[in-house]
Amino acid sequence: MAVRASGQEVTIRGTVFNMYKTHPLQSVSVVSNSGRGTTTDENGNYAIRVNESDSLSFSYLGRATQMFAVKDMNNTTGFDIALHVSPTVLNEVRVAPRNYHMDSLQNRRDYQKSFDYKKPGFALTSPGMGLGVGLDLDALIGMLKFKEIRRAKAFQSRLIEDEEDKFVDHRFSRYIVKKVTHLDGTMLDSFMVAFRPSYHFAKTANDYDFLDYIKLAYEEFQLGLEKPDRKEN
Repeated sequence: MAVRASGQEVTIRGTVFNMYKTHPLQSVSVVSNSGRGTTTDENGNYAIRVNESDSLSFSYLGRATQMFAVKDMNNTTGFDIALHVSPTVLNEVRVAPRNYHMDSLQNRRDYQKSFDYKKPGFALTSPGMGLGVGLDLDALIGMLKFKEIRRAKAFQSRLIEDEEDKFVDHRFSRYIVKKVTHLDGTMLDSFMVAFRPSYHFAKTANDYDFLDYIKLAYEEFQLGLEKPDRKEN
């Protein structure tokens, strides 16, 4: 529903469905002409606070709808919409990306010993027979294996770094970047290298912020093409 707020702002709520209204669509971008935006949740629901004079558009897989005036939206029933997403597009989304979560779990299982590796420490044992507290010789031997410890720690770090790289690849994929920027070939290759986000950003950014980053990066990329480097005499 659309809830009237004080002043000239309103909160618009609704649900986005596929063209047959058989199921809701997740991760649809809902953007106002004033620059505010959000995305639909797993149930296709959205809520966005905008000006009464604004208009909204809905974008899915790089395809945007026309603009819909907020003032024409029903205050009681809200604004639901069905997007004309063809079955071909939906099938492509299902098969294009690998399931990162499953790959990550499998990777953890394959290298469980290395992921769970901890540097050995001293342990106190009681030899009995009234001899008092002694030192665990196995732990002492482990402490002395410095080269083996360094190798194990280095391998553990490489595994974690590789897992983080794969997560960035999962979110910042060529498929998604191409959908947003329409780049291809060597231009797409250059963009992917120059604007690859950090693991921290890829992990913490929501879908709307991540797509917005790609759009802003593309604008910067275009400016770089329009202003080639000039050598000074």
